[in-house]
Amino acid sequence: MDQIFGLLPVEHFVGSYGYWAVFIIIGLESAGIPLPGEITLITASIIASASPALDIRWVIAVAAAGAILGDNVGYWIGREFGFRLLLRYGGRVGIGDRQIKMGQYLFQRHGGKVVFFGRMVAVLRVLAALLAGINRLAWPHFLICNIGGAIMWATLYGGGAYLFGRQIQEVAGPVGVAALIASVVIFVVSVRYIKGHQRALEDAAERAFPGPLVDGRTFDLGR
Repeated sequence: MDQIFGLLPVEHFVGSYGYWAVFIIIGLESAGIPLPGEITLITASIIASASPALDIRWVIAVAAAGAILGDNVGYWIGREFGFRLLLRYGGRVGIGDRQIKMGQYLFQRHGGKVVFFGRMVAVLRVLAALLAGINRLAWPHFLICNIGGAIMWATLYGGGAYLFGRQIQEVAGPVGVAALIASVVIFVVSVRYIKGHQRALEDAAERAFPGPLVDGRTFDLGR
């Protein structure tokens, strides 16, 4: 993942295209394409610490902007296409109307945390916006959490790499692994909780979002 599409090293790409490379790679990653956004941010910040070619303030700003725009594209894709596909074909894999409503009910209650903290975890960074769109998290709520998470991520990783140079890569790896392990543990615990309380959660979701599912419009709190 330290190369772009397996061909061009990130350092060369950032060195050649500067802020545009940071914006495009992070934006595409945030939209759901598995690209090395975090490595790109760290690389650009290290270059800014050693060369006047890049200004760290602009690196952080461009990284945050790319993350915000990309996440909103991912959210739109999930909202306009992912949910419809789930609604049409979910029954084939055991996801009926009650399960869809339950997912949306849970995301309306806790989805903001997934969007905000997901920015720090590699896998969630790619999927969080898509999941928010599929589960119809209200867009204003999504946007606030998205902006906050993107700014915090860009500032922490960009500022850290600028101040501590390549040492930040030695820290980012273990931190990323720890965050991933924590997210897996939380996921497993959540799945066990949902399975143990599925009927109660489905009933609560039905009370919150009564009526039939028609592209989610009957229970979409974001509209």
